[in-house]
Amino acid sequence: MKIILIPGLMNDGWVWRHQIGALSRIAPVQIAHNDGCDSLADMAARIVANTVGSIAVVGHSMGGRVAIEVAEQAPNRVARLALLDTGAGGAAQHEADGRLKLVELARQRGMGAVAAEWLPPMLAQANRANDGLVHGITAMLERCTPEIFAAQQRALIHRPDRTGLLARITCPTLLAVGTEDAWAPPAQHEGMARVMPDATFRVVEGSGHMLPVEAPKATTAMLVEWASPLV
Repeated sequence: MKIILIPGLMNDGWVWRHQIGALSRIAPVQIAHNDGCDSLADMAARIVANTVGSIAVVGHSMGGRVAIEVAEQAPNRVARLALLDTGAGGAAQHEADGRLKLVELARQRGMGAVAAEWLPPMLAQANRANDGLVHGITAMLERCTPEIFAAQQRALIHRPDRTGLLARITCPTLLAVGTEDAWAPPAQHEGMARVMPDATFRVVEGSGHMLPVEAPKATTAMLVEWASPLV
């Protein structure tokens, strides 16, 4: 058994740094690599191809959508699923316009400019003044190149609507979200949990969209509880 941690848009393994240690005491941990793919299905296929046997899959934001694709591609191998700050629906009307605007900003002014525009609305209001948190996330986003960013945005613009798949995911599933997540709000996760056969829904007070680093202790505790039956 292996635990797979899937980062979100522009994210890398840094976003999981608070959770890796505790989870590695339960099972080996692997960070998924989304770079170089421009579809969620391809990101999922890479995970399926690079793992063997049963896996427990955790996805954050875009990574949650990839996790759902993994469950679709290898349903008999996914023992447990955790979806944080994410969704299952297709792109909203005019969503592509905003995503493509950020891609052009990345090409013209670099990823630092993208971080300055994209990040504040993703954080809870109180966390926007946390200089250490903002600096850490910004540095992570700046490690993403404009080319990788563009490919990931294409994957999200052309993502399939997987809401109809949720009822067929029968493994134990954790859905967790921050109370101040405006991009993927709690009601969205509650609706997903309602149609999944074996789902647990959790809300973390005072966190925005970046749950693993905005509320690291709460996120780690939830994931340890979620993963403990693997032992």
